[in-house]
Amino acid sequence: MANNLSLEKKSLILSLLCEGQSVRATSRLADVSHVTVLKLLLEAGAKAREIHETQMVNLQMRFVQVDEIFSYVGKKQKRLKPFDSEEFGDQYVFVAMDSETKLVPAFLVGKRSSYYATTFMRELQYRIVNRFQLSTDAFNGYYSAVDSVFGADIDYGMIHKEYREDPKAEKRYSPGEIIRITIKAVAGNPIRKRISTSHIERQNLTMRMQMRRFTRLTNAFSKSLEHHKAAIALHFYYYNFVRIHQSLRVTPAMEAKITNKLWNFSDLLTWNAQRIAA
Repeated sequence: MANNLSLEKKSLILSLLCEGQSVRATSRLADVSHVTVLKLLLEAGAKAREIHETQMVNLQMRFVQVDEIFSYVGKKQKRLKPFDSEEFGDQYVFVAMDSETKLVPAFLVGKRSSYYATTFMRELQYRIVNRFQLSTDAFNGYYSAVDSVFGADIDYGMIHKEYREDPKAEKRYSPGEIIRITIKAVAGNPIRKRISTSHIERQNLTMRMQMRRFTRLTNAFSKSLEHHKAAIALHFYYYNFVRIHQSLRVTPAMEAKITNKLWNFSDLLTWNAQRIAA
């Protein structure tokens, strides 16, 4: 059982999961039951989310990029049956990143809809206290979401990439050839050269590499929405507080002055709703 494991064993299991191992592979490498791994994932995911909620507040940022990454739970949308659970099918992860500190201040799992885009913008509004420049892609849901949540209190730019039509596009996962990029100032006075989604798109790659559930063409996809959300919360704890960013030489949380120490999985597992000393 997960509660009977040593702190070192639990840290090993979480480390394996965050380095892209599947649940079954982690259970074999750590010599524990896969049920134990799943129980520990839920425990760690809940604490990771709690840490995120308490630490990612009163943030100061200048340039924030937002994007959403595709995932699914149980089965893909086109294979859903009328009697399937509502949690099955397509699930997108909305992610925001500070392009200077590389910190991820907010993330949200949900459908790719105006409702979830608006919910996500409210999350950003709660966590970032200053006026900042926001960059997104051309997803229609962002138009009304940004306007209804921020109004004129934001500098907002949108980048729209158009791809050449390719009859083989449905059979591959890489995007087609870009034929046109349109940059548009939507609200306020955004700096044109800083309207970009390059950093957040690179974060999407990091997610696919470090969470086995996001790997294409495998059977490692999430079987329940609860475990899916737990894995994502654990990933962003690892990304923000534990993993040293290659270009920064420190973690994003250290670069953003949220903490001045390198956190680890022991800090996560021993979290008890009280602020860990910086």
